[in-house]
Amino acid sequence: MLHYHEPDRDYGTPAPAATANTVSLVVDGVDVSVPEGTSVLRAAALAGINIPKLCASDNLEAFGSCRLCAVQIAGKRGYPASCTTPVEQGMQVSTQTEPVARLRRNIMELYISDHPLDCLTCPANGDCELQDMAGAVGLREVRYGFDGANHLAAEKDESNPYFTFDPSKCIVCSRCVRACEEVQGSFALTIDGRGFGSKVSAGDNEPFMDSECVSCGACVQTCPTATLMEKSVIDEGLPEHSVVTTCAYCGVGCSFEAQMKGDQVVRMVPYKGGAANHGHSCVKGRFAFGYATHKDRLQQPMIRDAIDQPWQAVSWEEAITFAAGRLQAIQQRYGRESIGGITSSRCTNEETYLVQKLVRAAFGNNNTDTCARVCHSPTGYGLKTTLGESAGTQTFDSVMQADVIVVIGANPTDAHPVFASQLRRRLRQGAELIVIDPRRIDLLKTPHLGVARHLPLRPGTNVAMVNALAHVVVTEGLEDTAFVAERCGLDAYRRWRDFISQPRHSPEQLESVTGVPAAAVREAARAYAGARNGAIYYGLGVTEHSQGSTMVMGIANLALATGNIGREGVGVNPLRGQNNVQGSCDMGSFPHELPGYQHVSDITARARFEADWGVQIDDEPGLRIPNMFDAAISGSFKGLYVQGEDIAQSDPNTLHVEAALGSLECLIVQDIFLNETAKYAHVLLPGSTFLEKNGTFTNAERRINRVRKVMAPLAGKEDWEVTVDLANALGYPMDYSHPSQIMDEIARLTPSFAGVSYAKLDRLGSIQWPCNDAYPEGMPIMHERDFPIGLGNFAITEYVATEERTNRKYPLLLTTGRILSQYNVGAQTRRTDNQQWHDEDVLEVHPHDAEVRGIQDGDWLGITSRAGHTVLRARVNDRMLPGVVYTTFHHPGSGANVITTDSSDWATNCPEYKVTAVQVEKVSQPSAWQREFQSFDEQQRQLHREGRRELAADGAEL
Repeated sequence: MLHYHEPDRDYGTPAPAATANTVSLVVDGVDVSVPEGTSVLRAAALAGINIPKLCASDNLEAFGSCRLCAVQIAGKRGYPASCTTPVEQGMQVSTQTEPVARLRRNIMELYISDHPLDCLTCPANGDCELQDMAGAVGLREVRYGFDGANHLAAEKDESNPYFTFDPSKCIVCSRCVRACEEVQGSFALTIDGRGFGSKVSAGDNEPFMDSECVSCGACVQTCPTATLMEKSVIDEGLPEHSVVTTCAYCGVGCSFEAQMKGDQVVRMVPYKGGAANHGHSCVKGRFAFGYATHKDRLQQPMIRDAIDQPWQAVSWEEAITFAAGRLQAIQQRYGRESIGGITSSRCTNEETYLVQKLVRAAFGNNNTDTCARVCHSPTGYGLKTTLGESAGTQTFDSVMQADVIVVIGANPTDAHPVFASQLRRRLRQGAELIVIDPRRIDLLKTPHLGVARHLPLRPGTNVAMVNALAHVVVTEGLEDTAFVAERCGLDAYRRWRDFISQPRHSPEQLESVTGVPAAAVREAARAYAGARNGAIYYGLGVTEHSQGSTMVMGIANLALATGNIGREGVGVNPLRGQNNVQGSCDMGSFPHELPGYQHVSDITARARFEADWGVQIDDEPGLRIPNMFDAAISGSFKGLYVQGEDIAQSDPNTLHVEAALGSLECLIVQDIFLNETAKYAHVLLPGSTFLEKNGTFTNAERRINRVRKVMAPLAGKEDWEVTVDLANALGYPMDYSHPSQIMDEIARLTPSFAGVSYAKLDRLGSIQWPCNDAYPEGMPIMHERDFPIGLGNFAITEYVATEERTNRKYPLLLTTGRILSQYNVGAQTRRTDNQQWHDEDVLEVHPHDAEVRGIQDGDWLGITSRAGHTVLRARVNDRMLPGVVYTTFHHPGSGANVITTDSSDWATNCPEYKVTAVQVEKVSQPSAWQREFQSFDEQQRQLHREGRRELAADGAEL
């Protein structure tokens, strides 16, 4: 007899418990034993018997509309649909009788009679389930047909840049509609009409681009015909082979099959075996991969003596020699500390590890930092202080067990859309939602949402809010006293309890600070503390503040006090912005920490690295990114190696950053495009995309995923190879033939990665660190039994108002965020058709503030802060409070960071992007700064073009 335990359904639905009743039945003479509740269709599949089907899919709830999966069951009348029929003890199922076969052929004949007979020219030929099922049921002729007009004459919708909708090929199986509802949670598709007049409709019979469709691709992936099909497949034909890799966009870390023809990517299909995404995707990962072969890609190293000179195209060897010579000359003139390096969260673990090793071993200092400094460094500090580890505590799937979900300073539907789909699914199942954000995010518009609370606090008052929530927990006796007594340091707890119970932290006292009614705060605190499982998810709206580290500690305090740590459905969960923010921190990219968060002053840890690397490591922390900028302007810091990061666009106070970059005697930029930072560079080294390299990324849930090369690097080298070449040119030997060897070194020196290897990753699919002897296959849920620091630590979180205040000159508060179609500084997505959704950054203004200033949609608005001035177009809406304006930062010409200030987190120097006092007024044209930017941008691009023309004249292939 076959015994089988049903695996987890996609998107986090738990499998039947191991203790569930087992049902035995017979399918076509085969004894099968499955958990109670399993469908007959599934039971048959487990017995190796495939029943024809069209409306059923392994990631959707059973529907039973196509009737193709009909079977005969002894003792039951008719021919029930096997997909919707649950197994019963002793059931006798026959799937292949002559009456069943005749019924299926008749059903299929009706489908085909209403379908175009163009199979030879159909782009889905060879990949069409309708075609496959017609063959499976033995259909050989069609006796029926339609007279007159019907849907076969319907017009094709090609409005979406990535896929077409051809209603003439639709069989109205509803799979696309159900995928939109169940998987994505958008409810953008419906079935319009009845009977033969029924059809799939986007929105209110709108083109896809005008509807609420978010282009996640779930409908395309599930469509059994060519009704919904990628334009790339229509143009290029079906792929012939695939490689599983990891998306290089946000911190969800989705697994994809790169489906190929030769070395050309035809389409990216979400991989159902991916533990972070379970076969789902968003518009960026699914479709926006064209940047990898965009005409703007850097394909040849270039050098120049000064930034006003044309680029000179050279060989890799010449460029590396030039760069190394410049760096050595600077150190000889200005000293060992005069150069440094910046790593990127877009690069692999292995690449960021090598850059910090280069700095420490070849440069001889600790002047290494990462772009994580400007996004999630407060997460590392705050969680290390309270919980003992600088990372989130849960798996994404854990959210499916949460009863109350608190989202603070995050917009998951735009920044982490695949996780947001899972979160929305849990909300539709009945979980309560609490959103703490100055802006009304789309999560609050979740269809069929139950209890939802929005606490629209004033920007900069996060700590006051979390203190008010904790005050309610403590003073109303809502703590989990047993958890605190067993798992937390009691001295620290008592100090914190005395602090937080003071009347000055009450919601009533802080209402004038946060702007949120005290009653709403109390209700939210009671809901979270009273939940069986309460989970907190937070984003850059928590960390990018002057009290970012304090707020992270406040969140951890709240979770500890209520016992919401150490099991499924709870936890403290930072939503990391970029694909490898977690990994770039893990790999020792900060100036005070070696890989694995081992402090440079730790003699034992340092000795281990020194023995392996064969050098002496400085025991004093090096310069942070802001320190590098200040030192460059003052004249003591003269050389910088930047791998994969556009600091001129992404860092605050752009004019200050540009002044620092312009002061350098050697700026080495390694990237895939000529970015804003590269305009100040002396050495330009082409980078490689995720499709052109091997390595690993670590996502927001600490999940280490393989990145696999699917095509050769356009410029001939993977990023890690460039760093190796530079180290060798500087006289420090590095010798690796594959990134797996770098990971072996990481595992050798980093306790939390001790058990990680490519062989194990290939076997398990992914691993959540720590992975060591105690947890050989990783640790999905952290802190189940204890904390790395022994006991949970409560931290004092005094609210200190930001120095960035409004006044008569700057009466509004600007906050920033992201949008679904674009990614970070837009270097990748701006070079794809995602531009059709968001081709410029705009300023969202509340109707009240717009009316006072005479502003209408589309007006040019001058935005002035204490740091600078820029101009954006207006978008009037009421998603923010009066007095708050909002913009994104995806387009360099917008200059969002021209107006953000140098104010930063007290512990980590993470910039305070989320609070900038500004004035807004109508203007007639872009600012002088933007006109100068356009002029300088064109000048630098012209210099780059001259270098490329010089190269072409030499006969090289561009």
